[in-house]
Amino acid sequence: MTSHSVSAAASGTWLLGDLKVNRIGFGAMRLTGSAAFHQGTPSNRDQSITVLRRAVELGVNHIDTAAFYFSRLRSANELINSALAPYSDDLVIATKVGPARDASGEWADAARPDQLRGQVEENLRQLGRDYLDVVNLRIMGQDDISEHFGALAKLRAAGLVRHLGISSARPEHLAQAQAIAPVVCVQNRYGIDMPGGDEMLRACAAHGIAFVPFFAIAGKGREAGAVQAEHDEVRAIADAHGVSPAQVRLAWILQQGAHVLAIPGTGNPAHLVANVATGTLRLTDGELQLLDSIGRSDP
Repeated sequence: MTSHSVSAAASGTWLLGDLKVNRIGFGAMRLTGSAAFHQGTPSNRDQSITVLRRAVELGVNHIDTAAFYFSRLRSANELINSALAPYSDDLVIATKVGPARDASGEWADAARPDQLRGQVEENLRQLGRDYLDVVNLRIMGQDDISEHFGALAKLRAAGLVRHLGISSARPEHLAQAQAIAPVVCVQNRYGIDMPGGDEMLRACAAHGIAFVPFFAIAGKGREAGAVQAEHDEVRAIADAHGVSPAQVRLAWILQQGAHVLAIPGTGNPAHLVANVATGTLRLTDGELQLLDSIGRSDP
């Protein structure tokens, strides 16, 4: 398949509230450098902007970002603004609030409910928007998120936010949030070798809510990227299809349900094309079962 024929539309679509997105989107975290946040080598600014513009050309219309995605020299939101503003009407930008970092990049205490408006406004300033399409509350260890989510619901009512979601959530968090305002998505860590996420996957399906896994390609490498040795099963399936292990991981994610959205991130233009092309990769039932066994067998 040539890059000219690759389109995110091949992955199918889903509604985030009233916003239609292609199921393969783009995660902006890795645009800030070679490792997460303030560590590692700063990214090449021109290449990052090229990747963002190319993503939109390939039909990506769902971009995941956050104001706390920044490194010593790069800000994901600023890169998005520089690359894509003025934004097309069909582009959906989802951001997150909750975690806090100081100007030097060190993590601070999680935001209090009364500080969430400031975080929302920071995202608005950096992105150059009058409102945010989707804001996810990144849960930072709280058992009860009612006060935090209630603060975001007030911002939604005020018109600063269009739709709300939650991240790093348990089923009880979803119930707490839904009692306050509609939830359009749940972002959780999930992948073939990250067992334990199926309950939320099913809960989202039952409620018609998008399930948006992160670290789907990185797996246990998390923010540092896919640094671990790949499973033999993944490599064998990749070889059988003539694709990369990363594409197998993405295909598995997309085949977990029509409500599942992928947000793979990369600063590499070739990897971007490969990620988007995964929308046409179909794994067999036998291959899916083999990949499922990885998660069940890992501790």
